Amino acid sequence: MWFYNFGLRVYAWLIRLVSVRHAKAKLWIDGRKDLFGRMARTIDPKARIVWIHVASLGEFEQGRPIIEKIRKEHPEYKILVTFFSPSGYEIRKNYKEADYIFYLPIDTPRNARRFLDVAHPEIAIFVKYEFWLNLLGELRRRRIRTYIVSAIFRRNSIFFRPYGGLWRRALEAFETMFVQNEESKKLLGELGFDNVLIAGDTRFDRVAEIARAARHIDIIERFKGEDRLFVAGSTWGPDEELLIRLMNDNPGVKFVVAPHEMDRERIAHLMESTRGGAVRFTECTPHTVFASKQLLVLDTVGLLASAYGYATWSYIGGGFGVGIHNTLEAATFGLPVAFGPNYHKFKEARDLVALEAARSVSTYEELSEWFVPLRDNEDHLHKTGRIARDYTMRHQGATSIITKTIFH
Repeated sequence: MWFYNFGLRVYAWLIRLVSVRHAKAKLWIDGRKDLFGRMARTIDPKARIVWIHVASLGEFEQGRPIIEKIRKEHPEYKILVTFFSPSGYEIRKNYKEADYIFYLPIDTPRNARRFLDVAHPEIAIFVKYEFWLNLLGELRRRRIRTYIVSAIFRRNSIFFRPYGGLWRRALEAFETMFVQNEESKKLLGELGFDNVLIAGDTRFDRVAEIARAARHIDIIERFKGEDRLFVAGSTWGPDEELLIRLMNDNPGVKFVVAPHEMDRERIAHLMESTRGGAVRFTECTPHTVFASKQLLVLDTVGLLASAYGYATWSYIGGGFGVGIHNTLEAATFGLPVAFGPNYHKFKEARDLVALEAARSVSTYEELSEWFVPLRDNEDHLHKTGRIARDYTMRHQGATSIITKTIFH
């Protein structure tokens, strides 16, 4: 355990060191200044607290259906949300459905005690992962009801290594482990845990809610007109090189491309390389004429999920890097999905590929080979889209399973 604690102290020291020049590291440090004082001044010491911890923005979206269901069905509780990463905290620090939102302190034994003293949660919920050993140990010692939701366990993870004893013991803190699949339950069974429930992934509930609440986007509606629309979300450079060729080979199709990062040079290259004309969303007005524009660059945040509602086909970026982004937001609208080759750690992507509702592509030729039949054959297009939509509908319901079990 000393090695774990020493490693965390080194990690915090390194972040402090680089924070002088690294904006995200500075946010990580600044957000934790006087953390316990701010918590003590804010959190009602008499309130019944449900504490939900998420690593970053992706895990927040996974936990969000649970937060909102607790808010709706159990108003007797106040909701505390903590983030580890600035990527989540800075975007969701004003989220209205939580009563208190803070960074999680670095997981030293003293910090774990101080955090739980001030937060005094009645229930603790960890989303997907982040197994902080001191916090979990302290939760267990205090007999605080603790859960993990939407978890996935793989045989190559630390829990199944000879040196993973500390992490295996940490799992004893959980009253119930809600996992996404049968494999995770089986692996935990091999470790002797029988308090495991297959609930599925709350992201299916979240994307269903997003689809139901999809926004009307006048600019996209006018840009699309009577044409069919291809929406590419969270794209990176390698994705965009493929999409440029696809656009230029399909002048009769409109494209919306939402880059993952608003890199000025990449956006300029994307627009200049599109022969059919391009415009940025942020430069559009109610009077913009789109007749001579084939590409709309969605250079703003918060609209991508709703943009899929206008699409006929979709592409998800990130597959030529560390991994693809969210495929479910597109699939829930009944869209065929394509993405790059790095998708295997995402179960929903593997499932969609197996169902032939999605295709992984490594080259432009493979992308075109996937797209052309969907462009030219309406029956094939509708069948593929229906498979994608049915898949997302079949997997909804995790949120209800989790909340009914916790608040039985």
